[in-house]
Amino acid sequence: MLIDLTRTITEDLPRVSLEPFKTTARDGWNTSIYHLYSHCGTHMDAPWHFDCGETFIDEAPLETCLGTADIVRLPDTSPREVLTVAHLGPLAETFTPGNHLLLNTNWSRQFGKTLYEKELPRIGPDLAHWCVENRVKILGVEPPSVADVTNAEELIRIHRILLSGGVTIVEGLINLDIIPGDRCFFAALPLKIHRGDGCPCRAFASTTPLGTTLNPGPER
Repeated sequence: MLIDLTRTITEDLPRVSLEPFKTTARDGWNTSIYHLYSHCGTHMDAPWHFDCGETFIDEAPLETCLGTADIVRLPDTSPREVLTVAHLGPLAETFTPGNHLLLNTNWSRQFGKTLYEKELPRIGPDLAHWCVENRVKILGVEPPSVADVTNAEELIRIHRILLSGGVTIVEGLINLDIIPGDRCFFAALPLKIHRGDGCPCRAFASTTPLGTTLNPGPER
């Protein structure tokens, strides 16, 4: 079973404009011009986003973009809550290095409200360092950012810990709550934009592997 984890890009998203360029009525076919903020909707951050080396989104290795993901269920997460290693529960000790980590906070349900961006739950420094130390391949979250967008110091610090430590960030995920179980095959595929600091991506989960083998990890 495939589960789409991607928010549809519409003009309801900040800094997005979708303009018709040609139409069948006038020209015989339909084409459009898309003006997209590089971090709109469900998107992936490149290290260049926070000056963590000259690695751009078009250089994201395909092997980084897919693989086994562990899911942590945090449905009672509060606005502005700082997520720590303790939130991982037993997974903090049993996580398989090289897996992805998806945090299911149900925050995607707040989309369209002011608190979706301004009061989002954030990744704490200890959890960011844990992700680096445990070689998390992709850290996937539901809020539009892993850090407080109203606090530049925190925003820069958390992103730099993760990105400079080799952790790829995917933000703005949806539908994590409907993935059965606590492990899945996960993929987030960004557009290959030259020297991009990030871009929207198509993210999805599968309950069975696609061209790879699910890493069963230790029993727990």
